[in-house]
Amino acid sequence: MPDVFSALANPVRRQILAALRDGPRAVNDLASMFELGRPAVSEHLQVLRKAQLVREEPRGQQRFYHLEAVPLAEVDAWLHPFERYWRARMRDLGSVLDDLAADDAPAPTAASARPTTDIGKNTTA
Repeated sequence: MPDVFSALANPVRRQILAALRDGPRAVNDLASMFELGRPAVSEHLQVLRKAQLVREEPRGQQRFYHLEAVPLAEVDAWLHPFERYWRARMRDLGSVLDDLAADDAPAPTAASARPTTDIGKNTTA
């Protein structure tokens, strides 16, 4: 799994994987999506291939790349306990923020605490 994390560390490689969610793409198609030349995209694809995150399929003169989801499922399974940890921390943070908001709420003033039975009556003498 270390190769997978190394591969996922690069934002361009993550964008390539996102592009492959919609289906296989040729190297030229992927290169046109980024401000990189074909050789740079090919290097990124090689890293993804070594991490088994993509599969290469030759079709005539072109090579198409497919997303391989198994390593991503393994990463997801590994991260799952951390998700529960962060959800608990976010709930704790939410409670703290709610408490702070309640502490910062303005206290009722004498004017706002007065009964409103005079509404609609002319109070000027």
